[in-house]
Amino acid sequence: MSETDLVVVTGAEGFIGRALVARFVAAGRAYRAIVRELDPSRPAKTQFYAVGDLATVIEADLDAILAGASAVVHLAGRAHVLGERGGDAASAYATANVTATARLARAAGRAGVRRFVFASTVKVNGETSMPSRPFRPDDAPAPQDEYAKSKLQGEQVLSDVCAGTQMAPIVLRLPLVYGPGVKANFAKLLDEIGSERRLPLGAIRNRRSLLYLGNLVGAIEAALDAVPPPSGVHFVADAESPSVPELLAATGRALGVPVHLMAVPVRLLVFGGRLIGQSEKVARLVGTLEVDTSSFTAATGWRPRNTLAEGLAATALWWRMRHSI
Repeated sequence: MSETDLVVVTGAEGFIGRALVARFVAAGRAYRAIVRELDPSRPAKTQFYAVGDLATVIEADLDAILAGASAVVHLAGRAHVLGERGGDAASAYATANVTATARLARAAGRAGVRRFVFASTVKVNGETSMPSRPFRPDDAPAPQDEYAKSKLQGEQVLSDVCAGTQMAPIVLRLPLVYGPGVKANFAKLLDEIGSERRLPLGAIRNRRSLLYLGNLVGAIEAALDAVPPPSGVHFVADAESPSVPELLAATGRALGVPVHLMAVPVRLLVFGGRLIGQSEKVARLVGTLEVDTSSFTAATGWRPRNTLAEGLAATALWWRMRHSI
């Protein structure tokens, strides 16, 4: 890393973005942060630029922010909302994850940026992988919802923009990311276990790739620093792929509470999910979803620094602090 290298980060106030920017500050890496709007409750930072919607921001403003940058880490986008469907959802995902990516990539190309790291999703490959056959980068995409389709289109438009230029497209397809500040389903999981509720998930026998936030930050740094750049599509995940019961037990240990699991047969869970209109949620719980990270390791030398237990310990500490207020 050279002190003159400048990285532009989008989504810098998000769950991943905040951790990445904090790491850049600690490491002395120069950066500029793009956010939708500045948070009035937080101290003003000269490196932060509010641009509104990346899909509609004036090109001259993007060009000014990207001037002199050597790399872009594109984290901003519309996140997956479980069960969201329909034309309005498809349009919203396309605007946020395709149009915005295309405009940012073209501006990066004009600025002479050499690397463009794009945070994508394992869902591009589908919702479940075959047992003992993790998803690999050369597997055919099989997106099942509008979110995943938009991320695949974002990958494709980035590749098109980079073709014939000096800019290397680096796509990281991510599984569920957890860590301090996590939201959505993982936050609900922490609440359920922390409350010591009985959970009917003890009979599930699957494998799920996960990614601790600290390991992801390390992977992004590796993508920025590796020579040559690790162009193409890669998966990034923790070294361990626990089953759901194993994850629940490990989370309980991190929180210091007992985990109460009932061994309800999977077929009954699936049937119950269908009855209450939660088939998609149940399918995600009981299915296997693993990824193969070997291409990224070969290209960068990256390996996850933190174990599942360490990642959960950091997450549990954050959860306990939040609930002690």
